[in-house]
Parts: sequence; structure tokens; C-alpha cells
Amino acid sequence: MAAAADVPLGSTTYHFETLDDLLAAAFRRAGENFLGVIAADGSLTEGTSDLAVHLARLTGEWLAGGRAGLETEYELCLAALRRPALRPVAAEWTARLTDLLARRTDPVTARAVAALLDGVCRQVPLTDTAYDEECTRRTPTRLLA
Repeated sequence: MAAAADVPLGSTTYHFETLDDLLAAAFRRAGENFLGVIAADGSLTEGTSDLAVHLARLTGEWLAGGRAGLETEYELCLAALRRPALRPVAAEWTARLTDLLARRTDPVTARAVAALLDGVCRQVPLTDTAYDEECTRRTPTRLLA
């Protein structure tokens, strides 16, 4: 890990006791970046704005941010399948996104929209398909109706 980051090994072992600790910190940071983009947009606190339009736009902006970051996030999600220590971080990320969305809808719908956004953010880079903002807007609209 240190070699990939081009830093001395001692700098990673000083801050992180185990590889799982390092991966959890990276996973947490990725989640905070995504959640920060969503939370910074006022649409979650404005009860009159079209939430589906805002979420589709924000998802498109996130996906346009660069493939390397998306690949890293996807790899961290996959690592959580094999590393139980990462699963609480994945659950925390999902819960925080759901809580943000629940400001504008009921908890069940918020969870469904969170799953949709997560799926879109995984499918687009995984399948090398173009992001379809209209489809992403229409699907939450159906869930939010």
C-alpha cells in the first residue's frame, strides 16, 4: 500500500495499525466526499425543489469527477465483501445517505433511492456506459411519487 502511494512504509504503519484500519479510513473518506457533495447542495433542505432533478444532476457531477476515484470507491466496496472490518463503514455510508434523503421523503423510499444512486454509481464505470441523467431522474421520480 505504501509503495502504491509512493510514501515510506513507516508513514502508513505509524497512522494505521492494520491494513483493515487503512482501508476503513480510505472507505470512510470516499463516503464523506460523496455525502459532502449531496449535503452541500441545498435541495435536501428545500422542500419545494425537485429532489429527483437535483439527485440526477449531482450523480452526473460525481460520475464526471474522474474514473480513478470511481474505481477506488468500487474496489473499496468489493473489499468490504471479503473484509468484515469494512462492512460497518459501508453500512455507515448507506445509513448517512439514507438519513440525508429521509429529510425529503419517508425512510423506506429514502433507502430505495440510496440503493438506486449506489447502483448507478457502480454500473456506469463498471459497464463503460454513458451516464443517463434523464433515466436517473425519472426513476427516483417514480419512487418519490
